[in-house]
Amino acid sequence: MSVPIKKFLDKIPGGIIIVPLFLGCIINTFWPAALQIGSFTTGIVNGTSALVGLFFVCMGAQLDLKCAPQAMKTGFTITIVKFVVSAAIGLAAARFFNDSLFGLSALAIIAAASNSNGALFGALTKTYGSEGDQGAVAIISLNDGPFLTMVAMGTAGLANIPYMMLVASVIPLLLGILLGNLDPNMRKCLSAGGEVTIMVLGFALGANMSLQQVAQGGASGVVLGLITVVIGGVFNIFFDKLTGGSGVAGAAISSVGGNAVATPAALAAVDGTLAATAASATPQVAAAVVVTAIICPFLTSWIYKRTGGKKKAASFREVEEAVSEQSSTV
Repeated sequence: MSVPIKKFLDKIPGGIIIVPLFLGCIINTFWPAALQIGSFTTGIVNGTSALVGLFFVCMGAQLDLKCAPQAMKTGFTITIVKFVVSAAIGLAAARFFNDSLFGLSALAIIAAASNSNGALFGALTKTYGSEGDQGAVAIISLNDGPFLTMVAMGTAGLANIPYMMLVASVIPLLLGILLGNLDPNMRKCLSAGGEVTIMVLGFALGANMSLQQVAQGGASGVVLGLITVVIGGVFNIFFDKLTGGSGVAGAAISSVGGNAVATPAALAAVDGTLAATAASATPQVAAAVVVTAIICPFLTSWIYKRTGGKKKAASFREVEEAVSEQSSTV
């Protein structure tokens, strides 16, 4: 008998990491001793740093350095703007709101709002965007993982991240970029490994959380999602248009990728003083993943119609199918 587990995961926004996270969380809440029996079982639960490093290699392999000029311009523009806006909001929360803007820490804000859902971006730009917009998906993969959050938190003095830690964190990404661009078969191989890694990583993160933490992060996580789509979206769309785009790519990047759920834990692994903050930030980021996956397609469709696109607007059913197809390759 065949059970459509993967199909089920693909239908849930960020399901590839969120479902394993909740599974690990449930086990840790009701049967915590089951995760501490030793050997490889406990090794997975305690191995988040290694899993994040492997995830970096897989994500780096997806970055194609041979992108067309317009794709590179669009990709770098919206990636940089997204990062700058997220850092500005996060630092404002830390400096002026005692690191609790609507219950959100700088770590939660920067981790979520600087990241994007690559599968959703690919599906939306395929439906509404130009070839340049579609090609930008290779560039926006730069915001996968915790590196940009480390840069923002470290340079602002909100985390104690030594220079060599930043170098060490980017080496797996650079290795993935190198391997993926030297050999297309390696790109295909490593890209496929990304989903496996993120599933195991999601379980490991959840196995270090409780359902109480998830419930506490729910409401503030919705706010985090709205900040990413609404406030971040305004700037993303504006600068996309300013550099010759239609605004579609700017709207399509205004989401939170499932891999962002791992960022708070990655920062806590580097700076132990962030452990408590990371514990509350993780469920908030997870909630933001779901919220943005629902709202971002509506924003992108609205921008597309406002710009008078010539392609026939696809239904949200078609977008959903495109996301499911794209999730297996991005």
